[in-house]
Amino acid sequence: MAPIVHGLEQEWGQRVDFIYLDVADSANTAAKHRFGFRATPHFFLLGPDGSVQRTWQGRVERDTLAVALRGLVARYD
Repeated sequence: MAPIVHGLEQEWGQRVDFIYLDVADSANTAAKHRFGFRATPHFFLLGPDGSVQRTWQGRVERDTLAVALRGLVARYD
């Protein structure tokens, strides 16, 4: 999944913030609880206000993530 996500970050990084959490790091416990993290990988698409717009668990196709990013950016442009 890393190559897919890093590719999307390269494409969208000027308009979208990509945040990575190491779930094994105890410093991220509060974030795991806030967003309901349950599996690896676990993706969250957040709106500008920090609200969860979409979530995915497990492997996700690149096109699925890209369509969701396009839709979110278009909605808030």
